Amino acid sequence: MPEDDARPSGAKTWEVVVGWVEERILDGRLVRGSILPAERELATQLGVSRAAVREGVRTLQASGVLCPNVGAGATGGTMVAGEPHVALTRMLRMHVALANFPARDVTQVRVVLERLSTSLACAHADDGARARMREALNAMDDDELTRKEFNRFDTGFHVAIARAAGNRLATDLTVAIRESMRQPIMRGFDEVADWHLLRSQLRSQHHALMSAIDARSAAEAADLVEHHIWSAYEAMPRLH
Repeated sequence: MPEDDARPSGAKTWEVVVGWVEERILDGRLVRGSILPAERELATQLGVSRAAVREGVRTLQASGVLCPNVGAGATGGTMVAGEPHVALTRMLRMHVALANFPARDVTQVRVVLERLSTSLACAHADDGARARMREALNAMDDDELTRKEFNRFDTGFHVAIARAAGNRLATDLTVAIRESMRQPIMRGFDEVADWHLLRSQLRSQHHALMSAIDARSAAEAADLVEHHIWSAYEAMPRLH
């Protein structure tokens, strides 16, 4: 018999495994770094097949909750990881691609998050963090970059700001949303009528934002990033 006789009616067996892990994370019996029982033991404990355990574990690994415990041997091979940015980025990228979240909706949320992360970066960015921002910024000044390369460094600049925020939740949410918009923005770059004008505007806005971050002017930086995001959105009809 399973350890807990609380299987929801009609639940798939792998969902029993997911529910078991979720319950123990929520009540504190499993924490970051905890090791799950070995596959055979967990299958016996829950009254499900080993295949169901594997499927449940794979689902939770895809969600960033579990990860393989390399070198664990026969005592247990899966560890509670808690890496939400992995799942957030994957989920948002797919749903944006499927148009489940309209680009304008995503952009509105992106503005709120980037205002926050940019403000926080003004207070918390150290020399190393600002150097990573400038590295992406300087790369975008190269006139020989393709639009795809420019988009990669553009994403890198915004991600570097978010990682300097000093708030893990704000960082993970901001990075996930910016990464999810990488391909829609790339399509917008490809179809914009005057690429050189847009590129010049983006460069100027990025440099102004960097100057505000260097000056630790949080209110100015937040306003600049909001203007930057919306002006880029309006310049790319594909996003509308």
